[in-house]
Amino acid sequence: MSVLPIVIEFGGGAELLFDNKKKHTVELPAKDKSWIIGDLLFWIKDNLLKERPELFLQDDSVRPGILVLVNDVDWEIMDTVNYKIEPNDRIVFISTLHGG
Repeated sequence: MSVLPIVIEFGGGAELLFDNKKKHTVELPAKDKSWIIGDLLFWIKDNLLKERPELFLQDDSVRPGILVLVNDVDWEIMDTVNYKIEPNDRIVFISTLHGG
């Protein structure tokens, strides 16, 4: 398997954890098995996240209050962390948490 090109986007304030950059076009490195979103979350933590990982990740998933869309579909319908990422997928993380 060669590299896997995808687009990762952040919104709703989540982009503040990623150097204020909303859109990242990346090529995930080749590996023996398929990439799933669970793998991607840790790749994001190691390669894109600039600060405060506890505001993005909780255990092996995103923290509550972050909406995840895969090609504009809620990841809850797509088997969440077990969704097998396809080439050119667009994965969006939107924070629904706002200070008051």
